[in-house]
Amino acid sequence: MTDKLALPTPLNAVAQPSGDYRLLDSGDAKRLEQIGPYKVVRPAAQAIWPPSLPAHEWDAADAVYERDSSGGGAWQFNKRVKREFDILYGDLSLRVKLTNFGHLGLFPEHAAGWDWLRTVIRNRMQRSNSNLHVLNLFAYTGGSTLAASQAGAHVVHLDAAKGVVDWARKNAEMCHLAERPIRWLFDDAGKFVNREIRRNNRYQGIILDPPTFGRGPKGEVFKIENQLVDLLDGCRQILAKDALFVFYSCHTPGFTPLVMLNQLDLVTRNRSGRTEYGEMTVPDSVGRALPSGTYARWSATE
Repeated sequence: MTDKLALPTPLNAVAQPSGDYRLLDSGDAKRLEQIGPYKVVRPAAQAIWPPSLPAHEWDAADAVYERDSSGGGAWQFNKRVKREFDILYGDLSLRVKLTNFGHLGLFPEHAAGWDWLRTVIRNRMQRSNSNLHVLNLFAYTGGSTLAASQAGAHVVHLDAAKGVVDWARKNAEMCHLAERPIRWLFDDAGKFVNREIRRNNRYQGIILDPPTFGRGPKGEVFKIENQLVDLLDGCRQILAKDALFVFYSCHTPGFTPLVMLNQLDLVTRNRSGRTEYGEMTVPDSVGRALPSGTYARWSATE
C-alpha cells in the first residue's frame, strides 16, 4: 500500500446493466434475473429484505432454482427452457448454462472489473511496445481472460476443472478471440504458481478469484483458509518488476473488503501505485444494490 497511515476510501465496483442481463429484483434471500430470453429466480443469501416488485412478477419466472436441505438443489421449469444459450453482456459474447449447481457460467458483478482491466491494460499498451503477460487463476469461464485479451494482453487462463476451461475457450471463439495469445491450462493453481517461480516466469498482471473450497485435477484440496496465504506469497514472487496490476476478488463469507485489502498487501507490499477495495454489486431495476462479493486491486503508477 502506498500510505501505511491512511487507508484508501472503499470504492464499490458497480456492474452497470448492459446487454442481455438484468437484475430485476432481489429479496427474501433470492434474486429475479432476466438472462437472455428467460426470467429466472436463484438464491441470493445476502438479500435479507423484502422484494420490491409484486409477487406476480416473481411468479412469472420461467425457471426457479431451489436449494434443498443437503446443500444441493434443482431447477424447476415453468415453461420449455433451453439449458444452454448465448448472451451479450459486458461487451462479451458468453455461453450461459443452467447448471445443476444453479450457476450460469456468468458472475454479472464482475463486469465493472472487466472494464477496469481493459482500461489499465490499454493505457499500458499505448505507452509500451512490449507484450504484457497476465495470469488468471481460478479463471472459470473466462470473463476476465477475455476482457484482458480484448485489451491486448497475452493471457494464461488456468482452472482446475477441464469442463469450464473448455467452456471458456468456447466463449473466446464467440468473442472472436480464438486466435489471440491465450494459453488454456487445466491445472492446480498452487502447483502451477510454484512451477512458475522455479522457471523464473513473471507476469505484469495477476487476476485471481479463489473459491472457498475446491479440488485440483488430481484431487488436490484447496481450502481458502489454509492455502490462500501461501498462494498470495507465490503471486508476489511471480509479479514482474514492471508489474501493472493485481486484481483479487472473492465470494467467501467473512472476506470483507478490509480483509481483502490486507491480503492484497501480501502481494504488492513496497510497490508504489493505486490501491482500491470494496464490494462488487449489481443494481436491480429500482436501483437497490445487491452485494455480490468483494475485491481489492492494485495498479502501478504510470
